[in-house]
Amino acid sequence: MDFAQLIQTIALYAIPVLLAITLHEAAHGYAAKHFGDNTAYKMGRVTLNPLPHIDPVGTILMPLMLYFATSGAFLFGYAKPVPVRFGNLRDPKRHMIWVALAGPGANFFQALVWGALLYVYRGAGINEPFLVEMAQGGVLVNVVMAVFNLFPLPPLDGGRILVGLLPYRQAMLVSRVEPYGFFIVMALVLAGVVSNLWLRPLMGLSYQLITLLLTPLAWLTG
Repeated sequence: MDFAQLIQTIALYAIPVLLAITLHEAAHGYAAKHFGDNTAYKMGRVTLNPLPHIDPVGTILMPLMLYFATSGAFLFGYAKPVPVRFGNLRDPKRHMIWVALAGPGANFFQALVWGALLYVYRGAGINEPFLVEMAQGGVLVNVVMAVFNLFPLPPLDGGRILVGLLPYRQAMLVSRVEPYGFFIVMALVLAGVVSNLWLRPLMGLSYQLITLLLTPLAWLTG
């Protein structure tokens, strides 16, 4: 593995990844506080400081190990999950959906901002490769994070959304998967199921939606 290439990759993705993780987790905490649960707020997790959200193993060690082990072909990581006591929410079943959606929603918004930055660069005649590639990386990181977290299996955000949408009996059945959900998701990722049947199709749709939403800006800067 080329060490210089690793340093370049880290430099390009450090800011987009830190922002993606920080705003994702802070959005969960803010939404929970808005709907009645102050747990994350009291623990200092409703913050734009990335340090409280970083997990040394999941955010730093695991991605680096996977990068070296797969020559950059596969990366995965995670942050410290924001603690939410769903029983404290004013309407736990309904508000759980909005708390879960807040994280991927924050990522999709960031993808839009990074995408808009690309058009601004083009309009201003800025062709600096580092800045352009960082913005492209910002779109990619946030689209991947949003789509992956929407996979409908607890403890991912999509699983919590599914639990909130299902009738009580079915919701209880799905929620029982949560202790094993991480391992199931990892097995599905390694088997290519998540990538082929979930990530790629929904990422394609996300890019199309971002392009559509930024069309007015494209006209202005074209």
